[in-house]
Amino acid sequence: QAQLVESGGGLVQAGGSLRLSCKAPRMITSTFNVQNMGWYRQAPGKQREMVATISRDGKIDYSNSVNGRFTIYRDYARKTMYLQMSSLKVDDSGVYYCNSFSDRNDYWGQGTQVTVSS
Repeated sequence: QAQLVESGGGLVQAGGSLRLSCKAPRMITSTFNVQNMGWYRQAPGKQREMVATISRDGKIDYSNSVNGRFTIYRDYARKTMYLQMSSLKVDDSGVYYCNSFSDRNDYWGQGTQVTVSS
């Protein structure tokens, strides 16, 4: 079983919402609590780009393109990170990847497809 498992992607119309989840089923709680985590996306023919990150200390950063529309947060009890996406645009389409890293590890999920139709 993978260290990180994403879910929640799908097809949505422009203006709609989706919530992505990234679970860490194999990670012990003490390890999850010190992970820096983030969401990245990759559209066809483009490089993978940062969408949002949340540090182990709770510091949050968003890319300019999603700031104000997306919200990243984590549930320590469930060992899960979320990305609430609202006011979705066609340009938000792509494969969304979850990342989790510390000074001892660096994990990526398998990705979940988000498609926003016009």
